[in-house]
Amino acid sequence: MGDFTTTLKIAAGGLQAQSARMRVISENLANVDSAGRTPEEDPFRRRIPTFKAVFDREMGAYNVQLGRMAVDSSEFETRYEPGHPAANEQGFVKYPNINSLIELADMREAQRSYEANLNIIRSSRAMFGQTLDILRG
Repeated sequence: MGDFTTTLKIAAGGLQAQSARMRVISENLANVDSAGRTPEEDPFRRRIPTFKAVFDREMGAYNVQLGRMAVDSSEFETRYEPGHPAANEQGFVKYPNINSLIELADMREAQRSYEANLNIIRSSRAMFGQTLDILRG
């Protein structure tokens, strides 16, 4: 019984971590065109989720958790928009350092990891049910 619960807890930790990762990616995508309000104000900076392995003494195993949130320090994108309120003297506006294609690829990877953990939970539940059926019979 302990192995089943450990497996379920580890997979549930993976689900939570990937869910949090997808939330961060969604925030990045939602802010892809968010410029500052003034030329001096920086726009939204891309956030990068990190993960850490945490030893759970009760389970006797490591589980994954969301770690600290890293901030992408790469340069902002600039666009020539002289009429924009955030345009500098040369007419350029700073936009977030977010590449939609990278975010979409990361989202797809997070979704696949989420689905893999969900399949582990489904398979474990099915095996546990079959074990109970065998013990009853």
